[in-house]
Formats: sequence, structure tokens, C-alpha cells
Amino acid sequence: MEKKIDNGREEEQPIPLLTPYKMGPFQLSHRVVLAPLTRQRSYGNVPQPHAALYYSQRTTKGGFLIAEATGVSDTAQGYTDTPGIWTKEHVEAWKPIVDAVHAKGGIIFCQLWHVGRVSNYDAQPNGQAPISSTDKALTPRVQSNSTGFDLEYYSPPRRLRKEEIPNIVNDFRLAAINAIEAGFDGVEIHGAHGYLIEQFMKDEANDRTDEYGGSMENRCRFALEIVEAVSNAIGPLRVGIRLSPFTYFNDSADSNPNALGLYMAEALNKYGILYLHMVDPKLRFNPNFKRHDGSLLPMRKAFKGTFLAAGGYLREDGNEAIAENGADLIAYGRWFLSNPDLPRRFELNAPLTKYDSSTFYISDPVIGYTDYPFLETTTA
Repeated sequence: MEKKIDNGREEEQPIPLLTPYKMGPFQLSHRVVLAPLTRQRSYGNVPQPHAALYYSQRTTKGGFLIAEATGVSDTAQGYTDTPGIWTKEHVEAWKPIVDAVHAKGGIIFCQLWHVGRVSNYDAQPNGQAPISSTDKALTPRVQSNSTGFDLEYYSPPRRLRKEEIPNIVNDFRLAAINAIEAGFDGVEIHGAHGYLIEQFMKDEANDRTDEYGGSMENRCRFALEIVEAVSNAIGPLRVGIRLSPFTYFNDSADSNPNALGLYMAEALNKYGILYLHMVDPKLRFNPNFKRHDGSLLPMRKAFKGTFLAAGGYLREDGNEAIAENGADLIAYGRWFLSNPDLPRRFELNAPLTKYDSSTFYISDPVIGYTDYPFLETTTA
């Protein structure tokens, strides 16, 4: 609660971010969501025990967490030591991590990911070419603070043949089933940031001439086929999707991001999925993302389910977004990493610990991962 002076009287006002919210079948105690954060600490693509500590540290009773991007198949990989969910070993490794969140009363979804052309021969089975909507190569760029194979280059991708696309859709379906078997409460389909799904959706990356290219309807077909397959497999109220129509990342931009975002928001209503998670065009922290004058508000109004917003929000603008009905929930990434008790800090309006971006992608199981202090530790 926050204090507000009204007619000379001091009154307690609820903090919008800390008000309860019913997300489909899930009763949330607050609206501060752990955003999915790629952390390269799943050695050999197998989730590790230290992840159980990481996620449980950030769990509150009735809190909602979205696990890090998780590969749906052996062709989905592009970064060293990111987790998978396509084998029995992966499923078994995730179980104690999910159990640790549930033990503290949290709700956790698994983000399903395929990097597409954001990869190279070293990361692919049998050294094959990465798959994509296109055969256009990705511009080389320096991947700082990363470990493992050199990600400053990307191997030329192979354009998926039309008859192969159902196989990739099925990889997402099977991965969703595996996630539920591992104990996850649901899945989030990663349709953002220039990875495979967005390589189909955005017209800069998609140069196809078949029914998966050209018009906006065609370019969104692949994403919606995945949504339909996953929803049919595990139920729509266990499914969310993340989209970033406004971002320019991994050589994926769209000539009309407002129309793309609105088309998807409206099209998703057909499937009755639980939530839509969108990246704010005014993304506040990443120099690789160009800022836009667009707004999420038309998509928020069009989509009938729960609406999550992300993009470098802090306490004040998160509260404002909730209070003004700009979103139902706000996803926090870097600040939730460096402040495992972020909802508590928001409640007390306590100072935040600054994150150290140089340790985001190192492989250490503790440093920059589970060693950030809790408020009680910093004030003791």
C-alpha cells in the first residue's frame, strides 16, 4: 500500500503492480512477472540443479514466472548451453526445477524456442545448415559476454520447403506435451526477437513466394499453425505467445509493425489462448532495438485474453501501465534477475540492485545468477 493525501487525510492506496489478478485458471497474487531470460547455464542443453535455486529465489506464492527460452528440437539451437525440452533427459531434468517453484506456490510456464537462422553449422545436428523462412544469411555481429563457440558469425540458412513446415509445427507440439509432462503449468511460444517464428512473420526476413510468404496473412500462417497445434495438444488456457512486432533484432524488421501486431492480436482470439506477451516499442535498455513511436494499446484492446507488456519497465511506469489499463501484467527481466525479491522491493519502494550485464551469459552456476542479494541481506 502507498499513502496518499486526500482532503487533508492520509489514505492507504493499493500499489497497482501488487494487486491480485485472475489469469484464466491461475490466481495470481500480484502482477510482477519474471520474464524469460536466456542464461547459458544448461550444460549440454540439459537443465541443471542450480536452475532450481535461481527460479525458486524469484518465486512468491501466486507469482508467475516464465522460464528461459527452451529449444524444441536439435535444430532449434543457436547458443551454447541453452536448455532443451525435446528429450526424456530434458524432461526429467526440468522436473525438480518446476517442483521448486511449485513448492513455494508459484506458477511457471516454459518458453518454447526455435532460433532458425540465428545459428551456425557448429550448433546444428551433423553440421547442417540452420533452417529458416529464407536462405538469406544473417549479418555477422559480435555476441559479447558469451561463451562457447564463436557467435560472431552465422552460417547461411536453408529455406524450409513447404512440405517440411508441418514437421517444425509438430516439434513445437511435442515440446509443449513434454513441458506439461515435466510439470510446467503451461508454455509460452517464442514468436519474438528475430527467431524462427518471427523470420516468417516479418517482411524483411521472409522473401517466400508460397502461401507462407508475401501477404501478412501468409507470413503469420506459420505462427498461427503452431498456436493451433500447441493449443490442441495441451489446451488453450495453458498457452501464451510472445511477440515483438516493433523490434529490429537479428535482421528482422517489418515495414508495418502496427498492422502486424494488430493482425496477430485479432487472429489469436480464434484460438482462445491464455495470454499475449508483447514487447513495448519504447524498449528502454537495448541499443540493438530501434525505438518506435508505436503503441501496444491497439493490440491490448484487440486481444481478449490476458495482456502482458515487457520492455525495461521499472516500478513507476509498471504501476502506471496497470493503473491505466495498458496491460494486465508486467514482465521484468534484468531487474528481476538482480533483485530476486523484486515484488517485495516494489512493495516497500526499496532501492534496486543494479544488474551486471557482463555476467548474463557466462556459464558460472552462481555468479550473476543466484548470488544477487535479497533485501534482508542488503539491509542487515
